[in-house]
This record gives sequence, structure tokens and C-alpha cells, in this order.
Amino acid sequence: MRPPHRRDGEPLYFCVKDGAVLVDQDTDGLALPPTPLPGERHVLGSCGGRPCVAIDGTELQGPGSHEWIGLRQLYGLICDQLWAIAARAVQIVEWDRTNRFCGRCGSPTERDPEVRVRHCTNCGLDAFPRVSPAIIVLVTRGDHDEQALLAWGRRSPRRHYSTLAGFVEPGETLEETLHREIREETGIEVAGLTYFGSQSWPFPHQLMVGYRARYASGQLRVQESEIVEARWFTPAEVEQVTASRGGFSIAGRLIDGWIAEQAVRVRAP
Repeated sequence: MRPPHRRDGEPLYFCVKDGAVLVDQDTDGLALPPTPLPGERHVLGSCGGRPCVAIDGTELQGPGSHEWIGLRQLYGLICDQLWAIAARAVQIVEWDRTNRFCGRCGSPTERDPEVRVRHCTNCGLDAFPRVSPAIIVLVTRGDHDEQALLAWGRRSPRRHYSTLAGFVEPGETLEETLHREIREETGIEVAGLTYFGSQSWPFPHQLMVGYRARYASGQLRVQESEIVEARWFTPAEVEQVTASRGGFSIAGRLIDGWIAEQAVRVRAP
């Protein structure tokens, strides 16, 4: 799908159902629905001078000539700008659907017309869209950071290696979370933390905060309930396994960035 051109007044509709977005195939590739469909609407902002609107399509019986595509499958089929808006639409629709009733007293909630929040009609509890912060870190070791620690998590049905990650617990800083997660999952200590970047990760509503860190001490001892295997890789060894790569995830960017650094180091006179 091409980036949207400036056509003021023509909204872009992101119809969402069960985490998937409704699209159609036209002569230019995938296209969003040209007209609004039935369902609760949420204004997301604007893109290229066009309003962006999320629509809850949960009650739609059939998409006609359209098809529902999940966010993971949609990545790369549309431009990154539209994919980010689609990801926002999925999260906003999910928040709205799962907070129709108060989590404290069970009474119905109402949407605020000005602020993105649902108010309880009985006890006044406010339910804002949920964002779950998590750290993700690439740990390296060696005089020139020539090895990186990657792990195969138990949630992956196939042998797939990636960086270590974990959710922030109440009362923790990001740095405290990083040290705790590395210690719990691998038994080692790290130092030299540097911030890498962040990524909104809509599976379902995470904010991934990326770091680089260096090995400090300890022997690898994996937390078997979370990790199948963790080991140190050279760049050449990463190329021999299935690992997180590419720009889709911040894990891929962490790994690719380290491999690029090592390639420059090896080539340097």
C-alpha cells in the first residue's frame, strides 16, 4: 500500500476485529475500506492530512471482498507509517471492548468525549488504555563485544533465538528490571547499561525499552520454566540459526546493529 496522499477530509478507516485489520486488494496492492463500516469509532489522529479512524468491526458478519489480516502478517505489506497506525487502532479497539464494565465494581462504563478514558458510572474508577512496559536487552562479552547472549524461549514452538526481555514489576525502575530479569533467567550479572531505543509492541499492548549491556560475572544457568537454551554467539554463529533479525522488532535491530558493529571491527586495519 502506498503512503496516503494529502486529500483533506477523506478519512482513513482502520476496521479491527480480534486483532486483525480489514483490507482489500486493488490495483496498487492492499487498500483500506474506502467508506466507514458499522461499529464503534475512535479518532486516532491524522496522516498525510487525512483523519485516521479506528472502527470496532467485531460484530461484522462477513467482510465481502475484503479480508482480515493480523498485524504480524500485515507488516511489510503496507508502509511503516500505516502499520503503526493500524497497531494503534488494534490496541485502542481492544481497550474499549475489554473495559465496558468496571474492574472494581462491575458497573457499566462510559467513554469520555474529550479524553481517551472510560469512566465507571457507579464508583468513578477511570480505565485508561493499558501500556505494559518491558525491557529488552542484548548482552555482549569479550574484549571487543565479539559474543552476544541469545536465548530460545519456551513460548517459541520452534528453535528461535532472540534477546532477553521481561516486564517491569510494580516499584521497579527499568534498570532494576533489567538486572533482575538477566539474573533470574540466566544467572549472570551485567554492567555498562546503555539505552538503545524503544518500540511500541502491540502484542497485545507493550512498550519495549531496549538496552545494550556487557557481561560482568557468573555462569550461565537458565531458568527452565522460561528458557529452553541460552548461549553465547559470534556473528557467524547467528547466521547459522533462526534468530530475530530485521526491523520488525527491536530485538532484530539490536542483533543486526551488533553484527554490523562487529563487521566494521573485523574490517578495520
